[in-house]
Amino acid sequence: MKTAQDIIVKPIITERSMGMVAQKKYTFKVAKDSNKIEIAKAVEQLFGVKVASVNTMNVKGQLKRQGRYEGYQSDWKKAIVTLTEDSKTIEFFDGMF
Repeated sequence: MKTAQDIIVKPIITERSMGMVAQKKYTFKVAKDSNKIEIAKAVEQLFGVKVASVNTMNVKGQLKRQGRYEGYQSDWKKAIVTLTEDSKTIEFFDGMF
């Protein structure tokens, strides 16, 4: 059984993801083998909020070069979590502004 800390790897802090915080949408890097139900339960457990929906996408690793050698970064999964209207916000993201 996976714990909530195993499912939610880290928050994604970018200009675009911070723009969605006003709409109660938060972006996380999640475990590649997790599904939407597991992600929703993990966010509710870790942050004490109510989740309305979860959108997931698989992100392909970027090509990186070091001199004449090249390779790819590993693939990963991203989740955009939308909270319900009556839910409180996630305090971690509030300190970013």
